[in-house]
Amino acid sequence: MKQDAPLSPRARLARVVLWMSGALISFSTMAVSLRELSRTLGVFDMLSLRSGSSLLILLAAALLRPALFAQIRTKRFDLHLARNIVHYGGTYAWSYAVTVLPLALVFTLEFTAPIWTAVLASLFLGERLTRARIGCVALGFLGILLIMRPGASLDPRALWPLAAAVLFAITFTITRAMTRNDSTYCILFWMNAIQLPLNLVGADWSFVWKLASAPWLAVAGVCTAGLASHFCITNAFRHGDAILVAPLDFLRIPLIALVGWRFYNEPLDPLLFAGAALIISGILWSLRSEARRPAEAGA
Repeated sequence: MKQDAPLSPRARLARVVLWMSGALISFSTMAVSLRELSRTLGVFDMLSLRSGSSLLILLAAALLRPALFAQIRTKRFDLHLARNIVHYGGTYAWSYAVTVLPLALVFTLEFTAPIWTAVLASLFLGERLTRARIGCVALGFLGILLIMRPGASLDPRALWPLAAAVLFAITFTITRAMTRNDSTYCILFWMNAIQLPLNLVGADWSFVWKLASAPWLAVAGVCTAGLASHFCITNAFRHGDAILVAPLDFLRIPLIALVGWRFYNEPLDPLLFAGAALIISGILWSLRSEARRPAEAGA
């Protein structure tokens, strides 16, 4: 069978940016949908809705394309189990945080995840910590410090997105390792198949009847954005190292700040945008360096 020609580094980089753009939109849609739906459902109810609907979508896709059923088989179910238990904890922490804290604060604290991801990917996946990648993470960290203003009093509930950040970093690192052997479909299928029963344990099973009175756009967002975000980010990891992919997620900070300001009257903090400028500068530095890697690849 004829195999596709390997992509050039520039083409791989373009695909990483494209997939991460989809992830940015999907994660932001998910946050707003959870905020709106929390007026009707509990956190476990919403996560059960997300996992259940995603699993139905994946099974429907396999019925339309039976070859996908073969992709469910995996030789590393232990990795899937570990990834999804960790991700389950991170998702709960993040989902709860977006219902009780300003969206920009949640996303900002969550974005310590790329810092932990860079360290974990270097230690366990053997990915290189190049100067540009270190600089990208460092500028992102400085941007977060500027936004958070160390010494200012924080809501104790801010520990929830911080916990989510650490758990997501572990999830990102395991996901990158899994993409070497398993397809995106396989990863998404087992994510939802494992997490659905875990979510149902804590859910009020009568939540299904409450959906009739819930805002339908929020329901649609939870049912689609959760799956879309992981589809996009898994494909991004397939084309780029975790140390490159994760910092691109920093762009969610200014995006969600504008969403919070527009729809929830959350104040626009000038220091948030100053910090975002540092973060974006680091991302652009990293992207430029990655685009130049062909000349260095053979070295």
